[in-house]
Amino acid sequence: MPEAYIYDHVRSPRGKGRADGSLHEITAVDLASQVLGAMRDRNELDTALLDDVILGCAQPVGEQGGNIARGAVLNAGYEESVAGQQVHRFCASALEAVNTAAAHIMSGQTDAAIGGGVECMSRTYIGADTGAWSADPWVNYHNYFAPQGIGADMIATLDGYTREDVDSYAVESQRRAAAAWQGQRFSGSIAPIKDKLGDVILDHDEYMRPGTTLEKLGNLKPAFTALGEKAGFDKVGMMRYPQIEAVNHVHTGGNSSGIVDGAAAVLVGNETFGKASGLKPRAKFRAFTSIGSEPTIMLTAPADVTRKTLKRAGMTLDDIDLFEINEAFASVVMRFMNALDLDPEIVNVNGGAIAMGHPLGATGAMILGTVLDELERRDLNTALVTLCAGNGLGTATIIERV
Repeated sequence: MPEAYIYDHVRSPRGKGRADGSLHEITAVDLASQVLGAMRDRNELDTALLDDVILGCAQPVGEQGGNIARGAVLNAGYEESVAGQQVHRFCASALEAVNTAAAHIMSGQTDAAIGGGVECMSRTYIGADTGAWSADPWVNYHNYFAPQGIGADMIATLDGYTREDVDSYAVESQRRAAAAWQGQRFSGSIAPIKDKLGDVILDHDEYMRPGTTLEKLGNLKPAFTALGEKAGFDKVGMMRYPQIEAVNHVHTGGNSSGIVDGAAAVLVGNETFGKASGLKPRAKFRAFTSIGSEPTIMLTAPADVTRKTLKRAGMTLDDIDLFEINEAFASVVMRFMNALDLDPEIVNVNGGAIAMGHPLGATGAMILGTVLDELERRDLNTALVTLCAGNGLGTATIIERV
């Protein structure tokens, strides 16, 4: 079976996902196009050698719909022979896109492809593509649907995480992200985003709050109390988990992932492509997979999908040097670390989505690139990347430097 190699990765900075965010004026197709253009230019890439561009998007409607990958391919000036595909696995969409590109190469049906994702959360809203999962009363009722924030608070309740626990995790995420930016650890992977005049409008992750303290976070009100108590979703959760007497609402905007705009791309190819392009591979794929998990909490898959992926690779936890998990909510990462008995010093070492934001359809590719850069910086070999996703889903990928 041919090896699938990572030759490069690039991402946009994350812009605040609201009307006053720096990237609000940039459409999703333009944002993805600029990242694709940066990938081409920095590698002097002959795009005719690419077979496909596969982009994840978690709200694939309106200007983010209609196969945004193909639109971005053409808008970026790639050869028109390059195909385009849009994939949707909620928050794991971009990692799924990269895995799909790798799978095509490993099957021998593709020589080279770009996997990645895009999400402009300042120009859309979470739930814009709402379907049967949450909107169909029959499906909703029989699956005990509750919003993700309720699931995060249910994890905290079941595992006994206090408000101080989750806030402490958030403060550490902010500290690590600030240290990473100060140390220029992301500088080689960021494509500054420009406006129509060609002026750079953002070259750094603008969501970060490096001055965050426990005291400041402690002043924030829980974000999901009204959904739980007034809208009745606490009762739904307790019907599924009768051992819970009351949901402890501990998550706030300060210890949950930030709403941001962003795009990312990962260049994947076989050995033949690398030689034809004059590029050296940086890593190879060892294994990847996705699973389903309990859909009410919907955020518990990372530990189980990690175990499954390790088994598929014939590896153990001790074989992994660094772990990267999307910080959807603080309790999600804390459960992941506790379930696998991981040293926090090798998990999200440069901070995560709590500090820098979570552009839903792009995050998986972003954190894959982040951990590859960190493997190289520390001269380590292997990493595992994982995300939980809506409706009880999880995806994981293991890479190894070459």
